[in-house]
Amino acid sequence: MVLEELTPAERLAFVLHDVFAVPFADIAATLDRSEAAAQQLASRARRRLRNSPEPDADLARQRRVIDAFFAASRDGDFDALLEVLDPDVQLRIDGGTLRADASLVRHGAEDVAAHTVTYSKLYPFIRPALVNGAAGAVVAPHGHVFSVMAFTVTNGKIAHIDSLVDPERLARLDLNLSPIADEDADGLALGALELER
Repeated sequence: MVLEELTPAERLAFVLHDVFAVPFADIAATLDRSEAAAQQLASRARRRLRNSPEPDADLARQRRVIDAFFAASRDGDFDALLEVLDPDVQLRIDGGTLRADASLVRHGAEDVAAHTVTYSKLYPFIRPALVNGAAGAVVAPHGHVFSVMAFTVTNGKIAHIDSLVDPERLARLDLNLSPIADEDADGLALGALELER
């Protein structure tokens, strides 16, 4: 998720040089830029990666923060949303080509909170999930997966929210559904999902 925040050129320069030890001269030729420009791209990528928030390691703490986020969203409690969001929080929604109109990026606690309350009716369909080793959620109205949400919780606040609503990519995810006792409004037993790439 952190690499996705880089521009394509920064990502390419960083990964080719720092991961695969490709010389900057070769990277420059690939990017059709000077060698100095390729070095600058990799340097900028390193700085941005260093400054990205460090996620809390405690899954239970992550889950409490995310549960508070969803409860505040359900209740339309703007102030409670602001309490759990980092002031510089970023929300990214990826709708892919089939839901391109849903794709967006929002920055800042107030903007993200304002956008989040528009989805309060989805609350009954939210199920806890483990997304790439961190606490996340799956939104599955009437038993059909609509969205997978990944969160970065840092210092007890949500710093990043990545929501995947692209039907094509959702269809490729390996979802392991285990039944739970509670049922949703339609009587369909849904479970906590563990997502694997």
